[in-house]
Amino acid sequence: MLATGLLFLSSGLFLGWSLGANDAANVFGSAVGSRMLRFSTAALLCSVFVILGAVSAGAGASAGLGQLGAVNALAGSFTTALAAALTVAGMTRAGLPVSSTQAVVGAIVGWNWFSGAATDLSQLSRIVATWVLCPLLAGLAAAGLHLAGACLLQRSRLHLLRLDAVLRLGLILAGVFGSYSLGANNIGNVMGVFVPAAPFPAVSLPGGLLLSGMQQLFLLGGLAIAIGVCTQSRPVMLTVGHSLMPLSPFGALVVVLAQGLVLFLFSSEGLADALAGLGLPPIPLVPVSSSQALIGAVVGVALRQGRRGLRQVRWGMLARIASGWLSTPLLAAVLGYVLLFVVQNVFGQVVVALPG
Repeated sequence: MLATGLLFLSSGLFLGWSLGANDAANVFGSAVGSRMLRFSTAALLCSVFVILGAVSAGAGASAGLGQLGAVNALAGSFTTALAAALTVAGMTRAGLPVSSTQAVVGAIVGWNWFSGAATDLSQLSRIVATWVLCPLLAGLAAAGLHLAGACLLQRSRLHLLRLDAVLRLGLILAGVFGSYSLGANNIGNVMGVFVPAAPFPAVSLPGGLLLSGMQQLFLLGGLAIAIGVCTQSRPVMLTVGHSLMPLSPFGALVVVLAQGLVLFLFSSEGLADALAGLGLPPIPLVPVSSSQALIGAVVGVALRQGRRGLRQVRWGMLARIASGWLSTPLLAAVLGYVLLFVVQNVFGQVVVALPG
């Protein structure tokens, strides 16, 4: 049973590897690309804090994704994750922009379509709203941080060498925070569809600690992301940050920090409870795209710089990225439906668990 469970988890692990290979560049690419940090150091820090974020804080965003549709059979979870992974891989290979979050959402809708389960339209609308809210919040955060940071640096009048050291440390700390937030938020993309049919029983650890089946899933997913970071993210890290707008080290620091803050906002159960306690509408706890947050933050920095910054933005590339955000969930939904049909009718696997 365990071996079968691990086999079915392979599609989620593949998706995690792909996410690590690509999205790690969003948190440490600027530091590595500008040679302010070695790739080996960035990969180690990113891997450790992605895993910590996934295991300790991944439940909130994953639960929000589960409200969209509970994939209740392990073969169905495998197929749904495979549809998302193939969508991400195929569009990346074609040179089209892609978001793993949108791919997973589309694949879950495809499972609901195939199984006859009703898609929670209110939850779907909340998730789709985050695709607008996420880059908007990142842009506002980046503009505010850029303004505050510029004022602070101007007043401090640091020597050039001291400024370089401060920015280097800032990029490391922002990357660590961004990695933790990436793990906490995006582990729902990697392993969220497996939670309802989790194949692992709870395990007691020395010291009275208990590792639930869900946390074991998140640990495996976090390890898959870390392997992607260590094995395939170097080329992306060396080129990130230049496709949309050239960034100074200070601008890169602002962008990474703003992105990490937004991912944290959509992952923090404590913050959601605090807002609810104050009578305010809580931020929905769902996985959001780190790439969307990054792009929103870059545009926020450009707006803060005025005409000079706006002229540096490659608006054609931005339009291309936006087209990918629209097509990804649709393609994943159709591919998920087709794969579920094949897995059920050709390979004889139960992709939908019947009641009772």
